[in-house]
Amino acid sequence: MGFDFELLLKEVDETYPPSLAAEEVATYLSKLKADAFELPDNALLITSDTVVILDGEVLGKPADADDAFAMLSRLNGRSHRVITGVTLRTAEQAITFADETEVTFAYLSEEQFWYYIHKHRPFDKAGAYGIQDWIGVVGVKGIKGSYTNVMGLPTEKLFKAINQLLGA
Repeated sequence: MGFDFELLLKEVDETYPPSLAAEEVATYLSKLKADAFELPDNALLITSDTVVILDGEVLGKPADADDAFAMLSRLNGRSHRVITGVTLRTAEQAITFADETEVTFAYLSEEQFWYYIHKHRPFDKAGAYGIQDWIGVVGVKGIKGSYTNVMGLPTEKLFKAINQLLGA
């Protein structure tokens, strides 16, 4: 998007209240991450979190290969929702928003899922997949909404929010 930026990493416990609606988890976690940082006056912090929702259940990051396989098996041949929550924060103010995309998987074989898991190791990805990886090329039948949202950062909405926050 033409901005200079610095990547900051901080361990944050991504636990959310069990009573929280699935649709609210991503924004809750993006705010939680944003609150973990102390900001100087001239900084703009952007944090995000992405979740996959299938049958009303949040599919987060898989714990291991078996968990990844179980998640991918559930997504096989079905549509699901991907929601990314984004928080923009300065020392004085914050904006939080979410974007949602519907993703439809084609049918893949167990062997194809295991190939993907072993080759691409999707253990840091909600729903155990990255649309930008091999599985997105061969296994995603269609999307309704933002591709960059499924990747984890809805850039079109982010660009508008940055301009809104900075008054540009």
